[in-house]
Amino acid sequence: MFARAGRIKTMKTSQKIYNVFGSVVFNRYRVKNENMAEKTRSSKRQSTPRKGAALVRPRQVVGTTQRRTEAMRSLEDRGIVEQVSPGVWRDLRVEPSIHHSLVEPAFRSPRGVVCLLSALQFHELTTQQPAAVWFAIANKAQPPKTVESRLRVIRMSETSLSAGVETHQIEGVPVQIFCPAKTVADCFKFRNQVGLDVALEALRDCYRRRLYSTADLLHYAKLCRVANVMRPYLEAVVELSSSG
Repeated sequence: MFARAGRIKTMKTSQKIYNVFGSVVFNRYRVKNENMAEKTRSSKRQSTPRKGAALVRPRQVVGTTQRRTEAMRSLEDRGIVEQVSPGVWRDLRVEPSIHHSLVEPAFRSPRGVVCLLSALQFHELTTQQPAAVWFAIANKAQPPKTVESRLRVIRMSETSLSAGVETHQIEGVPVQIFCPAKTVADCFKFRNQVGLDVALEALRDCYRRRLYSTADLLHYAKLCRVANVMRPYLEAVVELSSSG
């Protein structure tokens, strides 16, 4: 009788231990599954680039545990990006703007600057429609290899390349563009390439819209070493505007 009671007590104790152990194992399994699910959801969120930039590189996809190329292929299958060239992808959620052609050169060559006819068109200082993007780079720099945009490369000294630069966000990509005054001075410097008539049109429109002061223009003209060339035209524009 006592032996039977002991066995029953032992069985009850074992059942309690089993219940406690089973509960611990179940809770650990549940917590583990929840953590894995959360990591999966987090990985999906982080493997998608933030909307804003039209062009992205695989290294901009943060937090993914996959190889970067595989992550981008997954995004491509989901209709979020498409490959433009090796290492460069377009975010299809970003609508192209009227200045879309300026994005790729700036993305591939961040130190380059949009100049001359393309800068005039951006500032609405010309009626010209350039067939290529006029893009200034340093004398010893390698021009960017673009796929979508044709380039007209202009080489400048570091001093000229860094003067009068404005940064504009176009389709989420920072694009460096020369300011109106610097662009007009450059047009006189490269008048054999853009045409003197284009330089004069830009000078008149820029002065009429008060986009620069005479002092600013002469400053950039001296920097570009065309002050003596530009001065007579500038004086004529100022005199004509005063008499009118």
